[in-house]
Amino acid sequence: MQRRTLGREGLAVSALGLGCMGMSEFYAGRDDDESVATIHRALDLGIDFLDTADMYGPFTNERLVGRALRGRRRDEIVLATKFGNQRGEDGSYLGVNGRPEYVRKSCDGSLQRLGVDYIDLYYQHRVDRSVPIEETVGAMTDLVQQGKVRFLGLSEAASPTIRRAHQEHPISALQTEYSLWTRDPEDEVLPLCRELGIGFVAYSPLGRGFLTGRFRTFEDLPEDDYRRNSPRFQGENFQRNLDLVKRVEDLARRKKCTPAQLALAWLLAQGEDIVPIPGTKQRRYLEENVRALDLGLTGADLEEIEEVAPKGVAAGDRYHEAGMRTING
Repeated sequence: MQRRTLGREGLAVSALGLGCMGMSEFYAGRDDDESVATIHRALDLGIDFLDTADMYGPFTNERLVGRALRGRRRDEIVLATKFGNQRGEDGSYLGVNGRPEYVRKSCDGSLQRLGVDYIDLYYQHRVDRSVPIEETVGAMTDLVQQGKVRFLGLSEAASPTIRRAHQEHPISALQTEYSLWTRDPEDEVLPLCRELGIGFVAYSPLGRGFLTGRFRTFEDLPEDDYRRNSPRFQGENFQRNLDLVKRVEDLARRKKCTPAQLALAWLLAQGEDIVPIPGTKQRRYLEENVRALDLGLTGADLEEIEEVAPKGVAAGDRYHEAGMRTING
C-alpha cells in the first residue's frame, strides 16, 4: 500500500483512507456485518486510515468502528474521529459546539465508544463561530498533552481560521470536500495548507456516489437517503450533473477503468499531500476504489479531465441552505 504523510508532525497514513459515515447513517441500506467485513478487508488491503465522527448515527458509527477493530493491533490503525456537530441521543441536531468543556467531554465519549485509549487524528468537525478558535484548539492541545490524542485537524474551516488555529498548535490535516465536482479548495484553502505544511484529507471524493455513475434518475435514490435533499441531486441540477458523469464515463472507458477509479486517480494526482477517504459499506466497492492507486494518469490524461470537468462544473450547492451555513467558519 502506498503511503502519504499528513502535516509536518509525522502522521503517516495509507494513500487512500476509508470513510465510515455511510455505514451508519445518511445513505440507505445499513448492514453492520457487511460494514465490519468491509473495514476488515480495508485493513487487510493496507488501508489503515479510518474516518468516523461522534455525530454519525449519532454515536453508533464510532461503536461500529470500535467493534470492527477489536482484536486488531492498535499500532496498525490510524483512527480519525471528530467533534463539534452536536447531536442528542435521539438524533436531534443541537448546533455547532466548540467550547473547551465540550471538547473534553466529546473526546472521552469517543474514546469509550471506539474502545481505544487514544485517537490518532482528532478533528473539529465544524467551526463554532461563537468561540474563538484559539480556545477550542487550546482544549484540543490539552488532549494531546494528556496522551488522549496524537494529532489535530480541522474540517471545513476557512483560511483565516486555519491560520489562527495553526498558530495555537500545529494542525496536521484539514478535511474538506474535494472532487471533480467540488474544486473550491483550490482557490484558497489548499494553497494555504501547502504554505503551512498541513495535509489535506478529501471527503466525498466521489461526489457522494454521483461520480460512480450508479444514479441515472432521482428515483434511483432510496426514499430514506439524505441525498434526495441535496441540491446537486435535485431537478435540473441532477440532469446537468449527470451529463458531467457521462463525460467522465467516456474517459474511463478509454482508460479501461471505472468512473470512480478515474475520479480517485485524478484526486491522488493533485499532490502527495492529499489523501482521499471514499466512503463505502461494501467490500466490492472498496476493492474497486483501491485499484485506483494503480491507475497511472499521464499529463495528457489530466489535461483531458480538466477539459471535461473544469472548476465550477457542478450544478447546485454542496449542501442545502442550513448545511451551507455551517461550513467555512
